[in-house]
Amino acid sequence: MGKLRIILLVVLGIGFLLGLALFFIGYFKPKEASLNIETTPASLVYVNGREVGRTPYRSNIVPEEVIIKLVPEATDAALTPFETKLNLVSGIETVVRREFGETEDASSGEIISFEKVGGKEASLAVVSVPDSAQVKIDGAIRGFAPVKPPITPGEHQIIVSAPNYSERVITVRTLVGYKLTVIVKLALSAEVKEEEPKEEQPQTLVEILSTDTGFLRVREKPGPAGAEVAQVKPGQRFLFLEEDEATGWYKIEYEKGKEGWVSNTYSKKVEGVMATPP
Repeated sequence: MGKLRIILLVVLGIGFLLGLALFFIGYFKPKEASLNIETTPASLVYVNGREVGRTPYRSNIVPEEVIIKLVPEATDAALTPFETKLNLVSGIETVVRREFGETEDASSGEIISFEKVGGKEASLAVVSVPDSAQVKIDGAIRGFAPVKPPITPGEHQIIVSAPNYSERVITVRTLVGYKLTVIVKLALSAEVKEEEPKEEQPQTLVEILSTDTGFLRVREKPGPAGAEVAQVKPGQRFLFLEEDEATGWYKIEYEKGKEGWVSNTYSKKVEGVMATPP
């Protein structure tokens, strides 16, 4: 009977200690981080290279720095995937919203995250891509991103805009003791057309003709008495600068910033386009 009591007490003691250990392990174990991703259109979600689902996606995961990649599902247009690095914080939700476009410039979205800073006030930071976008909070202009305006705890409407870009409207809730960071990516406005390349105007050029030597001397002054400064080859073209009335020789730019004269017997003027001198 005595032995049975001892065994029972030992078993109960071990059970108590085990339960106590499990309690403290669970108590001190870091809370998971929350990740919430919304995209238009729907996309596959990859975390650190591993596919974890599709949007809308919400999950509690280990707090750490992760790389997320969002790959839009097949549509009529080829849309640009999105990849970024996030620092997921214990007990804090990070929100990623993305509207895919055919290019990075045509894509938009925001990343919203909290950081515990302590104190008795709420804090807000707004960052924009492109930089220096105008930031309105609750209808009042509060500066140009990046900006950290004073903010009261509670719900606020943020409008971020920039010339030639479509504005984004975001609703957030600030909390006492936390810094709320909003990174906003604006999309280039559909009304802004890419600048068409200007048609280059024809120029007067000098084309070098065949010579017995296989090259033509460029001289400092018009006429065979001028000092030789360079040699050019048949078929090459150079920007025409002027024609000497006495000899008929042509002045050319044979290198950028360097000028000389060539015989009109072994060269001719033509119309063409030359972006830069050879």
